[in-house]
Amino acid sequence: MPCLQKCSKRTNSEESVFQAEIKRVALENGKLIGLEGDADLQFLLKGGDLQKVRSGSWKKSRFFKLQEDCKTMWHESHKALRSDQTFSLDDIESVRRGRQSEGLQKYTDDMVEDHCFSIIFKGHRKNLDLMANSSEEAKQWVHSLEKIISNMDNLNSHQKTEHWIFNCMRKADKNDDNKMSLKELKHFLRHINVEVDDTYAEDLFAKCDESESGTLEGHEIKQFYNLLTHREEVDVIYTKYAGTDGKMSSEDLLNFLLKEQRESVSVDDAVQLIQKYELDESAKQKKQMTKDGFLMYLHQPEGMIFNHEHRRVHQDMSQPLNHYFISSSHNTYLMEDQLKGPSSTEAYIRALMKSCRCVELDCWDGPNGEPVIYHGYTLTSKVLFKDVIKAIKEYAFKTSEYPVILSLENHCKLDQQKLMAHHLTSILGSALLAQPLGYQMPTDFPSPEELKGRFLIKGKRLNKLDSFFSPNSVEEDESVSEEDEAAEAPKENEEKRKSKKSKKIKLAKELSDIVVYCKSVHFSGFDHARDNQDFYEMSSFKESKAMNLAENSPTAYIHHNMDKLSRIYPAGSRTDSSNYNPVPMWDAGCQIVALNFQTRSKEMDLNQGRFLPNSRSGYILKPKFLRDKASTFNPITLTRGEWLQHKILHVMVISGQQLPKLNKDKCKSIVDPLVKLEMYGVPADVANKETHYIENNGFNPTWNENFKFDVHVPELALLRFVVEDYDSTSQNDRIGQYTLPFTSIQNGYRHIPLLTKNGDVIPSAGLFVHTMVLDA
Repeated sequence: MPCLQKCSKRTNSEESVFQAEIKRVALENGKLIGLEGDADLQFLLKGGDLQKVRSGSWKKSRFFKLQEDCKTMWHESHKALRSDQTFSLDDIESVRRGRQSEGLQKYTDDMVEDHCFSIIFKGHRKNLDLMANSSEEAKQWVHSLEKIISNMDNLNSHQKTEHWIFNCMRKADKNDDNKMSLKELKHFLRHINVEVDDTYAEDLFAKCDESESGTLEGHEIKQFYNLLTHREEVDVIYTKYAGTDGKMSSEDLLNFLLKEQRESVSVDDAVQLIQKYELDESAKQKKQMTKDGFLMYLHQPEGMIFNHEHRRVHQDMSQPLNHYFISSSHNTYLMEDQLKGPSSTEAYIRALMKSCRCVELDCWDGPNGEPVIYHGYTLTSKVLFKDVIKAIKEYAFKTSEYPVILSLENHCKLDQQKLMAHHLTSILGSALLAQPLGYQMPTDFPSPEELKGRFLIKGKRLNKLDSFFSPNSVEEDESVSEEDEAAEAPKENEEKRKSKKSKKIKLAKELSDIVVYCKSVHFSGFDHARDNQDFYEMSSFKESKAMNLAENSPTAYIHHNMDKLSRIYPAGSRTDSSNYNPVPMWDAGCQIVALNFQTRSKEMDLNQGRFLPNSRSGYILKPKFLRDKASTFNPITLTRGEWLQHKILHVMVISGQQLPKLNKDKCKSIVDPLVKLEMYGVPADVANKETHYIENNGFNPTWNENFKFDVHVPELALLRFVVEDYDSTSQNDRIGQYTLPFTSIQNGYRHIPLLTKNGDVIPSAGLFVHTMVLDA
C-alpha cells in the first residue's frame, strides 16, 4: 500500500502520477463508504500536526493523516527502526474530547482542556493522548474521526466486503498499473485467506480475461469480484422462493418468512422488508426483492440469528431488583492481573461502557489523606478514590440507564472513610441513593425502573434500615467485621488471613448512612439468613463456597435468592485474574455473579451472551421459577414443572464468510477453519458438537453439517459458536465466537456475526446457518 514512509526517490513526473493515483484511490474509497466529497473525510485525508502526550516531559509534535483506504490512520514516528506507524479505525473503541484520560489529566493543565482529545483502542493497546493547536481544530479531529467510524460501522455487509476487497486488490497490484496479472491474482487470493491450486486460479483468471490480454482490468476485475463473492447457498434458497419472473414478490417473500424463518408475519411485513432493503428502485416499486436485496436482508438484524426484538428493552423492568441477573465486575480497577497489573479509571470506564452494573472498589488509606484503590498486599498500582468516582459518574449511564451498584471493600481508617463518604455524596450528588424510596419502611427492593440513573452503595452498615424512619433507633457497635473478601489477598500468609477474618474495623457513620439496599453481612447458613436477615442484607460468596451450595443445596440457594441478593466473586488464588464458570451460579438464581472483565475468556463470552438481550442494559429478568416462592426447581435433579420445556434444536452449519487471518504478517498463513457448537445451562443440557475442518479457506468455507441438541430448561440455556483454526500438532487457535441465550435464537436461515476475544465485532466475518427449534 502506498504510504508516507520513506521510499526510493521519484522523479517529478513519477511523483505526479503517484499522487494522482493516491487521490483516485481515496476518491474510490470515499464512494465505497458513502462519503464521496465529504469535507470531514477530506480533512482527515489531508492530515495535520498534533502534539502526542506521553508524560510531563514527553510531548512531541507528530503528523497524522488518514490513508487513502479511508480506514487506516498513519502517523510519523521518530523511533530508530520505524519511520511510520499505522492503526485501523476498526481498532478504535471511542474518541473522547477533553482531558478524559488519566494521562491527559496528569500531564496537561486545565487551561488546555478544549485542545485535548484521546483515542481509546479496543483490547489492551495504550490510549493515544493528543493535543491540537486550537479548540476548533480538536473539535474537527474528534468530529471527523467519529463520523468516519460511525459511517464505517453502519455500512451493510455487502458494502464492507466491497470496500475490503477493493483495497486487498490494490495491495496485490504490485506495480500500481490498475491491472491484475495471474501472479497478482494468486497473491490476492492468499491475502484474502484462501489458498487455491494453480489450475483453479488459472481457470478463474481465463474466465475473466475476456480480452485475452494476460491481465484483468476494468469490467474484467468487476466480473472477477462477482465470481469471488457469489454465494451459491443463497442462490439455492432464493431460486426456490423466487416465483415471479425470477424475482421474489411480496407474496414469495412472505412464503419464505412463514415456511423457513417460522415468523408470525403478514404480507405488509414482507413489503416493509422490501422497502427497507431492496437496492433496485424499479423492483422496489413493483414490491419485488432481487437476489441482492435478499442477501442484504439476510445480513440485517431481521436476518441474524439473534432475535432483533430482543435488541430493545423487552422485559418487565418493574420487578424487585433481586429478581434480575445483574452484569457484575470483580476487581474492576485492574487492567491486567491482580499481582502487579496497573489500576486505572479506564478499567471502570470500559466495564461501564459494556453495561456492567456492579463495579468493585477496593479502598485503602492513601498518602496525603486521600483514599486510594488497588489490590491490597500486592504490587498493583494505585488510583485515587475520588478520580474513580468522577469517572464512574461520567460514564455510568452512557450505555444503560439502569442503576449501578458500587461494591465497597473498605480497609480505610475513620478519617479517610469520612472523605470517601464526602467524595461519594459531593461527586454523585442527587444520583446517589442515600435513603430508601418512599415514606415508610420498605419490605422489598425497588425495581430497576424506579432506580434509573441512580447509584447504590454496597458495604457495611452500623444499624438497620428502619433507622431512617425511627429517630430513636439504637445504633449497633461502631466496629464491624471486614468483608470476607478481605481475606482473599494472595500475598498474605495463613495467620494473617485467619486474623483478618475476625478483625474488626471502625466504621464511619457518614459512610454507613449511605448504604441503603445493599448492606453487607456474613453468611451463616440458609436457616440463619431466613430467620435473622432482612431483605436488604446481602452476602458475598467465594466461588468455591457458591459452587458447593449450588451443587449440594440448589433449591435452598434458589429460595435464598428469591428474598435477598447474592454476590459471587473469584477465588484470591486466581492471581492471573482468570474466571470461573458463571452458569451454575445463574442456575441457582445468584444475581451478582462478578467476573474479571479485564480478562477475555470463555466465561466472559458467556457473560456477554447472557446480557446480550434487553438492549444490553445489564439487567436480565430471571425466569419465573427462580422468582416464585412455590417453585421446587432443582437444576441438578430435574423434576416436572414449568421450567421443563423440552426442546430439540437442529442446527445446520452451512458456510463462513471472510474469516480473518490469525497471522496477518505471513501472507501464506491460510486458516483451516472448523466450527464448534457449545450448549450451556443446567447439567442435563450441557453438550458440545464440532464440524470437520476445511483446508486452506478462510474466505468462503462450506461445511453443510447438521447437529441436534436436546434442551430441557431453555430459559437458562446459552448457545456458543466458536470458529477455530485447526492445527494437528498443537491447540487450535480461536478465530472468533458468538454466544446468545437459547430463547433469543431465531429459526430459519440466519447469519451469525463473529466477535474478537475482546468481544468486538470482526468486520465482514460471519457464519451462515439454518436453525430450527421444535418441541420434543
